[in-house]
Amino acid sequence: MTFRSPLRALAPAALAAATAAALLVGTVGAPSQGAVDTGVSASSDRGSAQDDVLVFGHRGASGYRPEHTLASYKLAMEMGADYVEPDLVSTRDGRLVARHENEISTTTDVADHPEFADRKTTKTIDGVKISGWFTEDFTLRELKTLRAKERLPQTRPANTRYDGYYEIPTIEEVIALVKKENRRRGTNVGIAPETKHPTYFQGIGLGLEKPLLRVLDRAGLDKKRSKVVIQSFETTNLKYLNTRTPVPLVQLTSATGAPYDLVAQGDPRTWADVTSASGLRQVAKYADWLGPEKNQVIPRDAAGFLKAPTSIVRDAHRVGLDVVVYTFRDENQFLPADFRDGTDPNTKGDVFAEYDAFLDAGIDAVFADQPDTAVAYLELREAA
Repeated sequence: MTFRSPLRALAPAALAAATAAALLVGTVGAPSQGAVDTGVSASSDRGSAQDDVLVFGHRGASGYRPEHTLASYKLAMEMGADYVEPDLVSTRDGRLVARHENEISTTTDVADHPEFADRKTTKTIDGVKISGWFTEDFTLRELKTLRAKERLPQTRPANTRYDGYYEIPTIEEVIALVKKENRRRGTNVGIAPETKHPTYFQGIGLGLEKPLLRVLDRAGLDKKRSKVVIQSFETTNLKYLNTRTPVPLVQLTSATGAPYDLVAQGDPRTWADVTSASGLRQVAKYADWLGPEKNQVIPRDAAGFLKAPTSIVRDAHRVGLDVVVYTFRDENQFLPADFRDGTDPNTKGDVFAEYDAFLDAGIDAVFADQPDTAVAYLELREAA
C-alpha cells in the first residue's frame, strides 16, 4: 500500500521555514539551580480538543542538538512540542540523570578523560554484553565533568558543532528548565520521563522508581493533573508505579522480543502477547497510554515499503488506551521506502507523507526527533 500526503506540495517550504527557525535558536546557559515551583498543569498547549495529536520531543529536539541536553529540551519547547522526554538512568550515588543508555561512550566525551580510563568495563544489561563506561560507576559530581556529544555524527554532522558544550542534566534540572521556560513563554509543555533498564538498576540496588517519585513530589508534580507521564519498556515497574502515583503511565512496546522483566522472571510472554487484543486489556489495568514502535502500527515489507495498518491502535482504543508512536525522524534512512528522497540515507525525505499514514491509522501522539516538522505538519493538516 502506498500513501501520498495531500500536503506534499507544501512540505518543502514548511520544512525549510521550520529548519531556518531552528537554526536561529541559540544555546542555553548553565543549568537552573535550586528548588522549582509547581505549575505544570495537564492541559495541552496547541488546543483543547480531545482529538489533538500531541508531539513528544524525542530526547528533546535531538534532530538539532545532542540528545538529552538542556539545549535539546529547550529547543523542543521553542519548536512547539507538547512534552519533552528525558530518559533516566542512575548514578552511583542514586541521582537520576538524563541519558538514553547507562553506557555513555557514544553520547559523552568520557573516552577523552584519562582519569576515568580504568572505569571502562563490560557488563550484561538486559541479557546483552556491552563494553564501555556506565553511569552507575560515576558519582553525579564526576559525571558533571563530562560533556555531551552527538550520537549520530554521520547522520547529523551539523549537530557536532555543539559537542563539548553541554553537561549531563539531572531530572531536577530538566524540571527546572521546563518550568522556567513555561513561565517565560506562557506555555504549558509537559515532561515524559522514561525509566531505563529498571530491572537491571533494581538488581544493583539503584532502583529508579522511588527516586523519581520523590523528585516529582518535591517539584509538586506527583499529581493527576500534572502534565507528566512516566514511560517504561517493562511491565513490573509500571504496575508498581500505578499503585504509588496518580501520574499517567505509558507502556512502551516493541515489535520483537519481550519485556526484560518478564524474561528475568521466566515468564514466556512476548511483546506480541502483551500487544494482542487480550494483552492490551491487561495493560489497560495499570497504564493509560500504549507506546508502540512504528512497525507495530504499520509494518513494512522486505523492501521497506508500508503495508496495511494492523489493528493495534483500534484494539488499544477499545480498552481506553491512548497511543503514542515512536520514532519519527526526517532522514531517508528512518523513513519507509515509499517516502525517501533519492538514495542518500541522510537526506530529508517526505516525512509529512509518513505522518499522514500514521494519523490516518488513528494514533494520538508522536515521538519526533524534529518536533518542528511534526508541529508544522499538524498545523498544515488542520488547515487543509
